[in-house]
This record gives sequence, structure tokens and C-alpha cells, in this order.
Amino acid sequence: MKQFDTHRIFNIGNTDEFNALALDVFRFQYENNEVYSAFCDYLKKSPQNVSHYLQIPFLPISFFKTHKVLSSSKTPETIFTSSGTTQSTTSKHFVPDITIYEESFLQAFKQFYGKPEDFCILALLPSYLEREGSSLIYMVNNLIEKSEHPSSGFYLHNLEELHQKLQELEKNEVKTLLIGVSFALLDLAEQFPTALKNTIVMETGGMKGRRKELIREELHQILKEGLGVNKIHSEYGMTELLSQAYSKGNGLFQTPTWMKIITRDTEDPLTIQPNGKTGGINVIDLANIYSCSFIATQDLGKTHPNGAFEVLGRFDNSDIRGCNLMVL
Repeated sequence: MKQFDTHRIFNIGNTDEFNALALDVFRFQYENNEVYSAFCDYLKKSPQNVSHYLQIPFLPISFFKTHKVLSSSKTPETIFTSSGTTQSTTSKHFVPDITIYEESFLQAFKQFYGKPEDFCILALLPSYLEREGSSLIYMVNNLIEKSEHPSSGFYLHNLEELHQKLQELEKNEVKTLLIGVSFALLDLAEQFPTALKNTIVMETGGMKGRRKELIREELHQILKEGLGVNKIHSEYGMTELLSQAYSKGNGLFQTPTWMKIITRDTEDPLTIQPNGKTGGINVIDLANIYSCSFIATQDLGKTHPNGAFEVLGRFDNSDIRGCNLMVL
């Protein structure tokens, strides 16, 4: 099986280049991914009748729980798995080339925040640290290593120690990034309120069953008041992707150049929604070259003309209408 020239993915200059590369990736995955090609055939879509990325079929994300979604014959270097309860089936993302993921998250971080070497990076990710196979832990650990700051590191439940470290860094005016899962950041804000002047606070979303789910505005307001910051940043990523989008505090996420968000009609998943109208979030992640780059998620959102998008919630636990069009 031939390999894909991944250098092209991270050097997209404009929309035409994105469209051309998306079509090449679609062709490559149609030819090399049995699960995805069967799905496309069911929809009567192929490289012969698709001429724009908006026409490319989006594979329901649930297939990562039930099938081996792989566009490579190479043995995976790692397998990322989603979090889940003991009753639920977890997603598995087979990654034949981990260097693509490393380049993707590093280039995106540099695009939105600059070099990780310029930060002290503190991670409050207990629910992720407590299990194997988290792509988020892999990314943050790599960024911590690159930061080279002696105080960079992970925190589990030791909130008082983290609070003291934040105070020390603030006193020394160290540029700091605190990235945390929502419920743990809420615990920190409530138990150790403070005023952070030199720290970016970034939430990765989700209560993981530890606390009541809150809408974004309510969550961010509590965190802003408790941690003394003007904005709460957010990271949008998932096990099934190799790229992330970031929000710098206004609820609008921006994507790196090799990633694009499209929304679909909630009643008809094959119809694309216009900007400003709520729909199911479809993700094009060209870094996902060796799995599937075209994924229909279970998130709800809306897109904006400048390419930004909002995340408004999730579909309920019932089957998403029209997504389970077939059983392979």
C-alpha cells in the first residue's frame, strides 16, 4: 500500500489548496479504508462523483467504537481510546504514525499560542491521568516536555499544591498555561480562589460524571470569578481526531489550516447547514490521513462566515437520525 505525502497537510495556503488536498485524501481513504469505502458505496459516493469537499461523506463517529477505522496496512504505533463508563463501549483510534499527531498538535499550538518553550505548562487532568490511552495526555505531556520549565507538570488531586505553585509563578511573573478538565478546574476555583494575572486558563470540557453539567457561559463565569481571569480559553478535540481547535475566551473556536468544521441538518445528515444555523458538527481533519478525515460527531454547533464555530451541546443518547444508515 502506498503512503501519503503528509508534508502537504501542514502547508495549506488557501481554500483551493484545502479543497484539492481534501479530495486527494478522500480518494486515498476510499481506496485504502474498507469501512469508509463501504459506507461511501452505500451512499453512492466515490471519487468519480465528488468534486468538492462539501460533497464528501462523513463517517459517523460511532464507527470508531464498532469497527477498525484504518487507512493503512502498517501496524499501529499506538491506539488512543476514549473515556467511558464500564457499561459503554469506548472508541479506538489506531495511529500508524504518531509523528503526524505530534506535528499536528505542535503546529496548531504554535499557530494560536506561540512556542511551548515560552510557557510553564500545568495540567490538571485527573480523569485522563487515571486511565490508559488518552490522546489528550499524550499531547499535553509532549507540550510539557517541550516547555522545559522546571515547574511544568501534571497534577492529580493535589489542588493545594497546584494553588501554591500558581501563586509562586504569579509572584515571579512567569507566563503560565493551566489546562484542565472542567470539573477539576471548578474544584480549584471553589476551594482555592485566587487572582491570576500571568496565567492562561484553558478548559478541555466535560464533567466526566463528577459534577452537574453546566452550559459554557455558566462554567466560564464561575471559573473567571474564582480564578480572577478575564477569559477562559477552551480546547476542542477528541479521541477520533488528530487535530484540535482553540477558543481564546469568546466561545468561538478557530481551527488550524488543515482542519475545517461543517454543520449538518439534524433531520437530514446529508444536507449541509448554512452559517449561523445550528446543526450536527462534521469535522474534516486532514491529519487523520491513516484513519478517516471526514467524521460526523455527536456535537451540536454552528459555523460563522470567517471559519470560526461554536459548540452548543450534544445530541442525546438516542441514535442520531440517519447516521446509522447501515451495518457493515
